[in-house]
Amino acid sequence: MGQAQSAVTKTQEQMATGKRVLSPADDPVAATTILKLNQELARTEQYKKNIDVADNSLSLEDSTLQTVVELMQQMNVLAVKAGNTAVLTAADYKSIAAEVDTRISELMNLQNTRNASGQYIFAGYQGDTQPFVNKGGGNFEYLGDEGQLFLQASASVSVAVSDSGKKVFVDIPSDHNTVNTSASSSNRALPASVVSVGQIVDQELFDSFYPEDMVIAFNANSAVVPNGPNYTVTERSTGKVLVANAPYVSGEEINVMGVSLSISGSPVAPTPASLPFNFDAAAAPIDFSANPTTLKISVGGRSETLEFNSLPVVNNVADFAAMLNAAPNAAKLANLGLTASATGFVSANGMNISVQGGNPALQSATGLTTMAGVVSTNGKAGDSFFVESTDKQGLLTTLSRFSEAMKSVKDTPESKALLSDLVAKTLSNLTNSITNVVSVQGEVGARQNTLESSRDLNLDVNLFVQQELKSVQDLDYAEASIRLSMETLVLNASQQSFTKISQLSLFNYL
Repeated sequence: MGQAQSAVTKTQEQMATGKRVLSPADDPVAATTILKLNQELARTEQYKKNIDVADNSLSLEDSTLQTVVELMQQMNVLAVKAGNTAVLTAADYKSIAAEVDTRISELMNLQNTRNASGQYIFAGYQGDTQPFVNKGGGNFEYLGDEGQLFLQASASVSVAVSDSGKKVFVDIPSDHNTVNTSASSSNRALPASVVSVGQIVDQELFDSFYPEDMVIAFNANSAVVPNGPNYTVTERSTGKVLVANAPYVSGEEINVMGVSLSISGSPVAPTPASLPFNFDAAAAPIDFSANPTTLKISVGGRSETLEFNSLPVVNNVADFAAMLNAAPNAAKLANLGLTASATGFVSANGMNISVQGGNPALQSATGLTTMAGVVSTNGKAGDSFFVESTDKQGLLTTLSRFSEAMKSVKDTPESKALLSDLVAKTLSNLTNSITNVVSVQGEVGARQNTLESSRDLNLDVNLFVQQELKSVQDLDYAEASIRLSMETLVLNASQQSFTKISQLSLFNYL
């Protein structure tokens, strides 16, 4: 009777819930299938949410890019207008430059667009970081990365939902070899000195120098007479001096290898680095002809090997300094920008000095543990600025150079000729920028089409899974009703039999 009651109760629960399988014990195989189908439905629902998020992100990106394209087309019109150098005056160009500056601010806001969650859409993986910042002097810096966010749209489809600002707005092929200018992150001037965006004023000369980079490093004030701020321009890869100890005036034009730029502010001069000597008089006289050795000395990544293998003997630190300032060591020290005296090695440009090698005799002469290696720590380099060759030009840089050129133009044929050349480059680079942005727009559209296809596929999968789930899980009410009637009949019969049997006793048979 208990089994009959359980059967009736189970069937009633099945009919109340509409489900055939109430627990894994009812049908282990079906229960496993139901679990898998429900998991598939949950995944499909998450894909639907992902597609909605992705579609919103791509729609925002597409509308932003379309606004950028329209802005660039307006800039193209202004550039064509600016090409009329025979009619326009310097005052006219300043008016056009003011409008370009307004558009630059508008463009920067577009490039720093945020989504509904407050994330910057063109910052790559750095969604919390403003990707484009104004560094002054017409220079802009991209602080995001090259990351691209993806969302899963279906079991087999993953769709990119963002593009880095570097790809869209920075890495744009330039119509000509050009430069990017920047200040070293280790500069110490407060307020910081600012380097201008720069212009190529002699393309042929610069092309002969390309792809080398330049470093503008500020020297000790004592490097020029009369003493004052000055700088040296070197080729970055080799250290070759291009301009030596040029007097510095804030805002004054600097022309080197076909590049024109300016630096504004008060760059900090270097703090010289030094390795002082401490001659061991007890070791004198020191005869290097009998104890020959070499010393590797390095500054700023460049090295020379000093030689100690000849007479005269060294009786004091003055004798040792004289040996350093004689051939062949003198030229080697000069190559590194070092001086040597009785007080020690000095690097006037502030780059620290390292020495390695030698023998006990050399250690006695210098008072330095050269065999273990010694590095100075008191040097601080002067402020420096970089001019990096590149075949790419960011959109903001293109417009900034266009504006700066119009602000500085003069009503002379030579100045107008330079501006005319810059306008031609601006038009070409704007065309390249539009092409690049439109190409990304096309990619965005293709991704949105992929999302729609995935949405349709997920609907089909959802319908199929629900049908499968229904066939495995749902109750057949007709069959259940018949079964419930039979189980109820059995239960009633059991109860009636139990009632009759329970009333029987031996007294009924006496």
